[in-house]
Amino acid sequence: MKSYYSLSETAELLSVSKKTLRRWDENGKLKSIRLPNKYRIYTPESLKELTMGKSIFEIDVIDENHYTPIKPYHVLELFAGAGGLALGLEKSGLHCTMLNEIDKWACQTLRENRPNWNVVEGDVSQVSFKEYKGKVDIVTGGFPCQSFSYAGKKLGLEDARGTLFYEFARAVKEVEPLICVGENVKGLTSHDGGKTLESMIQILDELGYDVLEPKVLKAAYFNVPQKRERLFLVGVKKGCIIPFQYPLPNPEMLPLKLALKAGELYPTDVPKSPGQSYPGRKKEIMDMIPPGGYWRDLPEDIQKEYMLKSYYLGGGKTGMARRISWDEPCLTLTTSPAQKQTERCHPDETRPFTVREYARIQTFPDDWKFMGSINQQYKQIGNAVPVNLSYALGKELVRALNNYFIREEIKERFQNSA
Repeated sequence: MKSYYSLSETAELLSVSKKTLRRWDENGKLKSIRLPNKYRIYTPESLKELTMGKSIFEIDVIDENHYTPIKPYHVLELFAGAGGLALGLEKSGLHCTMLNEIDKWACQTLRENRPNWNVVEGDVSQVSFKEYKGKVDIVTGGFPCQSFSYAGKKLGLEDARGTLFYEFARAVKEVEPLICVGENVKGLTSHDGGKTLESMIQILDELGYDVLEPKVLKAAYFNVPQKRERLFLVGVKKGCIIPFQYPLPNPEMLPLKLALKAGELYPTDVPKSPGQSYPGRKKEIMDMIPPGGYWRDLPEDIQKEYMLKSYYLGGGKTGMARRISWDEPCLTLTTSPAQKQTERCHPDETRPFTVREYARIQTFPDDWKFMGSINQQYKQIGNAVPVNLSYALGKELVRALNNYFIREEIKERFQNSA
């Protein structure tokens, strides 16, 4: 049973209008609890008095009110990169209190687009987060995957020293947020036989966090036209009832054409921008590849010329000489669209994707500027968390925090009235 119902939910449950509910609230027939920003909620107890305890209270209706913050929620992010994760969280209604990043070009990108963000440039190991204790609700970070030392019988925070996960865990320890969110590549699940991920969970547990089952989210099911998979590790502060749930995927994946052409994701075709190009012979070879095809679609003599020793090795190597199709999600973007092992060729034109095409495939808005050389821009975009994937995650973080603070408000009011 839910601990509270929003105005919209209550109207649906009782088959009355919101206007009627507001009138009942004023005349005392069905009193609501008022929260910040005039948000009204109703408890099951108050509803039972009106409806004689009918079974409608087992219905769990979700509406958009759950995803609107009832108060400001603040995020501290490590390894912020070019802002893909932070931008999606901001879009969901969260406030970026502090972002740390060591790459100077990524920091310039963050400052260029969000002058109001507190961007701390430099080595994370040299940054103290103690001043943010009690001021931040969520700590996030896409730390690189590194093995730990297994010298001790019981892994603790000190065993992770020298890894960037240690810095993430240290930030969690110093800030004591309600929720911590780690983000990584799918390969972390099997890294060092699964011991690395297991150790991370153990360390967060020792720091006072209940860690949910790690979840790999496929970006293509979250309004991202790309087959990108990211692992999320979510910890909730022990003793706090914060019902976080991973976002539910859409039933269908988005194709590339929705990124580069006007439609569901963007109102216009992708704007022109600089990009890499192929040298002469490579362009001649790539001209032979059809949309959705790869090196196996070349004549055998050309296959051998292009693949060299790789031609005789096992494995499909489906990313080599790969031209993306309009009607499928793009393969996962890398830090360079013309790398031989992970080719990302435009469907119609024989060239790698441009910078703005890259950005759209990651669902960045067209006005998000990337600083540095073209290669630096590709690197920033290729390393980013897709904005729309982050937005889906952020909405669930907001919903969970709303639920927590509403419960706390109800508890406090009942205690004060006792």
